[in-house]
Amino acid sequence: MTKTILKLTSSLFFLSNFSYAKNDFTFTDYIKVTATAYTSSTKECDASPFLAAWRNKLSPKVPSIAVSRDLLDIGLTNGMKVHVEGLEGEFIVLDKMNKRWTNRIDIYMNSDRRKALRFGKRKLKVYWIDPLFAKAK
Repeated sequence: MTKTILKLTSSLFFLSNFSYAKNDFTFTDYIKVTATAYTSSTKECDASPFLAAWRNKLSPKVPSIAVSRDLLDIGLTNGMKVHVEGLEGEFIVLDKMNKRWTNRIDIYMNSDRRKALRFGKRKLKVYWIDPLFAKAK
């Protein structure tokens, strides 16, 4: 199992043993990903557009992202706080994407389709706190 994860993470440009401070958090890991945006629309989701894949309720008051399933293996799991390069504040991982996507995040834009389209598709970094690092502090 460890060899598989190491192989997976090295192909995803996973970088660790690194520290980045932002708003009283010390982010210890980051990954370069493709970022897009999505909304609570039945055209983009299913019949329950405000209900995420982990059964979390999406809200415009909670900045959140969806992650591709390969990123789950490196620690970007349900409830993880992250910082997205170039965006203000912290986001919470509340949703996961379809299996066809890899090395990707989707930023939740509520029902603002125009804002999601303006965001487009970008290459950027996602920073997070390694839970082992947080426990050691």
